[in-house]
Amino acid sequence: MTEPPVPRCLIVWLSEWPEAEQRLFDPFIAKLEALAPGVQQIRPGLMAVRTRGPVRYYGGEQATARVFIDGLAAHGAPDVRVGVADGVFAAQQAVYATSPDAPVLVVPEGGSAQFLAPLPVAVLEDDELSWLLPQLGVRCLGDFAALGQRSVRDRFGERGVYLHSLASGRDETPVVPRVPPSQLASQIDFEPPLARTDQIAFSIRQMADGFVNRLLEHHLVCTELGVVIVTERDEVIERVWLHPEAFDARAVIDRVRWQVEAAAGVTITAPVALVRLEPVGVDAAYRHEPGLLGAASDERVHDTLSLVQSMLGHEGVVTATIGGGRWLAERTVLTPWGDKAAVPQPVDRPWPGQLPAPLPSVVFPVPRRVNVLAAAGGSVQVNERGTLSGSPQVLVDDYGRRRIEGWAGPWPIDERAWDPARHRRACRFQAVDDTQGAWLLFLDEGGSWWAEGRYD
Repeated sequence: MTEPPVPRCLIVWLSEWPEAEQRLFDPFIAKLEALAPGVQQIRPGLMAVRTRGPVRYYGGEQATARVFIDGLAAHGAPDVRVGVADGVFAAQQAVYATSPDAPVLVVPEGGSAQFLAPLPVAVLEDDELSWLLPQLGVRCLGDFAALGQRSVRDRFGERGVYLHSLASGRDETPVVPRVPPSQLASQIDFEPPLARTDQIAFSIRQMADGFVNRLLEHHLVCTELGVVIVTERDEVIERVWLHPEAFDARAVIDRVRWQVEAAAGVTITAPVALVRLEPVGVDAAYRHEPGLLGAASDERVHDTLSLVQSMLGHEGVVTATIGGGRWLAERTVLTPWGDKAAVPQPVDRPWPGQLPAPLPSVVFPVPRRVNVLAAAGGSVQVNERGTLSGSPQVLVDDYGRRRIEGWAGPWPIDERAWDPARHRRACRFQAVDDTQGAWLLFLDEGGSWWAEGRYD
């Protein structure tokens, strides 16, 4: 029996958009909705659109992509890119593979599995699978897709089957417009308004239970929760909370309480008169059934860090992701806790001159100025043939002089030779000093030495 085709999806990406700027992003969603109905926001800067209607109206997928790019660019959107493929997941990977010179990538119908096959399993954004599958020799989506569905279900449950379908190019997740069904939102008005956090938390318990149960009646769970708080002075504090799995009633109450505590005396100065819960992001309930390893520890970590983030601000807690590139500083991508990491440079592309694993445990955001001396005392240099002027003997930095006991290199880097403004040449070295400190160094084309990182 032939499987039905996966619905086509178009992803629009504002690649340079800061994820925290949701309010500034809303006008671009409205502009895209004026060009095509049924727009779903995945995150600030990333939107999904059903292709069937727009493609017929504008005359093809390429033409539709150009209409969206031109329309948003005329509205002031920076660096608009479009990816089209079978399913939301494949289309999202397609848009990440675009570039400023080629802002549109259309994966042929039926070709999503072939397109996804070489991508690393890390793009599934599942910590358990991203760690375990490479240990089993399954490093790319094609390898994962080749596994039997029954074996995947036995080991990882329905969540694993869902991820297996993504890797196989069979993502049937529908594009859900950004406005959630009104019957799924919940609101409570306090009369009189409440000033104490514990009173608010106690008063919303029944609403939180009803909010979660109403979603379950539709076979849905909430993965992104919008909380709107209004005081009797009409002060408004809004926040969208994310969850690694799905919100239950306790997690909903915690988010409201944290949001009130963080805003009290700062953003809001009066008792709370209204609390509204909105399911900003929903997913099918069966995909969030616990696997064999469970998810309780992950939820506790997420709850703790979300609480700290509510006190320090959206960018007060960040997670690090390794991106693509040749230099360690540009490969370090810091993402606010709870947000999906947007890697500006794909990891899976070839990066000649990229440092292989293991990477330094300490990466200097700005390289530190050092000097490497030969036995005669002069700075070690490298000529055009890659020959050193002398053997590295001494490492000098702001903290003193260290004798070099071992070194390796040079490994040349010559990037972007076609762009005079961004052309860069350097030579990398590794060195171990007499305190057993290991360093990653490079010599730039001006003859200056720098420390890029340290192995601790």
